[in-house]
Amino acid sequence: MSQALLQPVLFGGLFMGVLSALPIISLGNCCCLWVTGGGVVTAYLIQHGRPDPIQLGEGAFGGFLSGIVGAVVYAVVSLPIQLVTGPLQRGMMDGLLESAADVPPEMREMIESLASGGGVVAVLVGFVLMLAVGMVFSPLGGLLGALIFRSTPPAESTVPPPAPELPA
Repeated sequence: MSQALLQPVLFGGLFMGVLSALPIISLGNCCCLWVTGGGVVTAYLIQHGRPDPIQLGEGAFGGFLSGIVGAVVYAVVSLPIQLVTGPLQRGMMDGLLESAADVPPEMREMIESLASGGGVVAVLVGFVLMLAVGMVFSPLGGLLGALIFRSTPPAESTVPPPAPELPA
């Protein structure tokens, strides 16, 4: 990977991964907003670093790579968040299960076993989901960003060349 592509991919992945891992802000991912946005950011930064127009394939490839980086960033950022908020979530789930009398015992056991797995299982599942979603929607964001931020090539001069002088 070239140096010109590395930095935009890292920033696009950071954008996607951090915003997807934050508890309230991650709700923007209900329609893949942060994942697609990571691809758009990547395409913008690729175009920003060069005078010639970005190709659509470059935007899509940069978005694809930022989707992979974003999934890794998501896992790294969400692990400490899950470890801190996990006990709170388990307490809320226990309160809901106690108040719901019509929950079948099999469902109750399944929910309790998932809750006892802790944040690590949730982060692993989230990583796999983010990887799959990021590898699909982030290239679409890269394509969109390449279309939006594509620079126009410098216009060629329309001044005709000077006419040759006629001998007198």
